[in-house]
Amino acid sequence: MQMAMIGLGKMGANMARRLCRGGIQVMGFNRSPDITQQLAKEEGMQTATSLADIVQQLPSPRIIWLMLPSGEPTENAIHELMNLLQAGDLIIDGGNSNYHDSQRRGQLLSQHDIGFVDAGTSGGVWGLQNGYCLMVGGEANYIKLLTPALKVLAPAEDRGWAHVGPVGAGHFTKMIHNGIEYGMMQAFAEGFSLMKGKQEFNLDLAQISELWRHSSVVRSWLLDLMAEFLNEDQQLDKIAPYVSDSGEGRWTVDEATAQGTPAPVLAMALHMRFASQGNADYGNKLLSMMRNAFGGHTVKDN
Repeated sequence: MQMAMIGLGKMGANMARRLCRGGIQVMGFNRSPDITQQLAKEEGMQTATSLADIVQQLPSPRIIWLMLPSGEPTENAIHELMNLLQAGDLIIDGGNSNYHDSQRRGQLLSQHDIGFVDAGTSGGVWGLQNGYCLMVGGEANYIKLLTPALKVLAPAEDRGWAHVGPVGAGHFTKMIHNGIEYGMMQAFAEGFSLMKGKQEFNLDLAQISELWRHSSVVRSWLLDLMAEFLNEDQQLDKIAPYVSDSGEGRWTVDEATAQGTPAPVLAMALHMRFASQGNADYGNKLLSMMRNAFGGHTVKDN
């Protein structure tokens, strides 16, 4: 099987590595050519100088996987490829795109008889070693065309990947996955903060996180990762209390609002990330001033 990988950042580069090692012939393209040359040397990956070069070199039906930032970079690449590809060719978007965009792009490409698959991709920097969890949406014939690559990227041929529905379903499923991830992370963070605050017990958080990894109902990969870094440093004094959000948590909460489906844990986890980014600071200053105004409570200087 031959295919192209466009966008060789942390995820894209490791996916290209895993594909090459699994016997897939990969042609790579990246805005910065350094990583392309590195992968060519390390993995025997073919290289291309442009999207047009990829289309010219790949045999039909062409299979092109995008691992680009959501929004304009992905949109621009799809429009450029749309004018280069032929009927029966296939574009896969493996980035964190909004599922509404995926539905629109799939409909647009179908007017040119070009296939589109949206692939929700989970696994992070550990995907090269452990495989990726892949949630793919699209028409069955295009999923069949892509299946050899999915089997290589996944943890095993028969698990870790699934055709979850039509175009849009892959990124929708990944969006909900990330919303749940926000909630799980927030629960762990709050629970361990409570244990750290109980100073009279002098709890060893590294010991407890390791303990919970074995037969506990809260065991998970997130707990595995936390046990690892707590074993190195429990105080985290050098870490800023700032947590960014990639956007999918926001989309999940937007979806809950649109459906009228309650999702308070997911919403609160997202809002706590906003608070860590300083977006609660002004509101907290107002609260302090109101307490001072009605009760004479002390206002702490900044």
